[in-house]
Amino acid sequence: MTTIETPGFLTFTIAIVVFFVGSGLNRIVGPLKRWNIPEAVTGGLVAALVTLIAYRVFDTAIVFDLDARDMLLLYFFTGIGLNARLDDLKAGGKPLAILLVLTLSFLILQNVIAAGSAALLGLPDGLAALLGSVSLIGGHGTTIAWAPLIANRFGLPNALEIGIASATLGLVIASLVGGPVARVLIGRYKLSGEATEPPSIGLPDAPGMPRESSINHVNLLRTVLILNIAILIGFALDQVVAETGIKLPLFVVCLLVAIAMTNTIPRLLPNMFWPSRSRSLALISDLSLNVFLAMSLMSMQLWTLGGLGPALIIVLGLQTVAAVLYMIFVVFPAMGRDYQAAVISAGFSGISLGATPTAIANMTAVTKAHGPAPTAFIILPLVSAFFIDLANALAISFMVR
Repeated sequence: MTTIETPGFLTFTIAIVVFFVGSGLNRIVGPLKRWNIPEAVTGGLVAALVTLIAYRVFDTAIVFDLDARDMLLLYFFTGIGLNARLDDLKAGGKPLAILLVLTLSFLILQNVIAAGSAALLGLPDGLAALLGSVSLIGGHGTTIAWAPLIANRFGLPNALEIGIASATLGLVIASLVGGPVARVLIGRYKLSGEATEPPSIGLPDAPGMPRESSINHVNLLRTVLILNIAILIGFALDQVVAETGIKLPLFVVCLLVAIAMTNTIPRLLPNMFWPSRSRSLALISDLSLNVFLAMSLMSMQLWTLGGLGPALIIVLGLQTVAAVLYMIFVVFPAMGRDYQAAVISAGFSGISLGATPTAIANMTAVTKAHGPAPTAFIILPLVSAFFIDLANALAISFMVR
């Protein structure tokens, strides 16, 4: 087996090409655009298939340097924080609580499905956790963290491989089902976003934006500077938080720092340029998310899915059906049956089967086509990347004790 390692700059460049491949395919293949499949997802899956062919046919494993991807994630979520006005947070109080309850309920349901399916199919002990919230709600990071403990506890030497394969397949499924679910709901209930509200991600088409929202090198550099300051503060606070024993993803810390900054600095310095809801911030957020997602999907090692076996594919199929039905018949009604609820339903596929960036990508694809939904972009990351991680850790501890 030959291994080709692509350095960071080349990986970043390939990711841009992958995005344009996806964008072209979305224009050519009508259903991809109609069903709100993100361009980066389309291109990333094509690239992942290419690396799979290289592995299977030419005995060559292509490994990408993903350091740039992690930085793009910080830019993206810090940008979300800079858009989070206090009024939006207040408005999101009740929906945030409802979404948190819905997510916690699904976490339990997901593990029940995993445990029941594993028992009926006669799968080895320990696989139930790996096919439940460890790999699906938890994603790759949680899988890597818990797999060694599960391997030792249940004698599963391939626990990490199975968990990673399950998380990978879940990421693919989450990227594909969120947009179609939202399209069905939006079409059935004839929903749309507020035309007067500028989008948090992506560039609005409407003319007449205020001068501070215009795109030029000065505003872009101002926006990057403020993003960098927030991220630097996030790095410093992350070390302080880690010393307390609390484990939070770095991007969550940066998100919270940006929320605090955007609700204090403009009030203290009203004449200072601030990038909230600006075209420059929307552009940077859009770029960061799309390249991040392209890098994530093109780097998937799809050959690891071969170790799942038919029985485990059945379990993940049941998890997918449960997630889709839950989005349509539970999440959407509970969140209010309005446009925000439809966008959150699209994002819930990322919570339940994939990862927070996948959820945001699905919501972005929907809002670009149908209008902005600012509250959704605030409450979903807080639930998906903050509250649910704490609850998931307790649930996993119960399953593997």
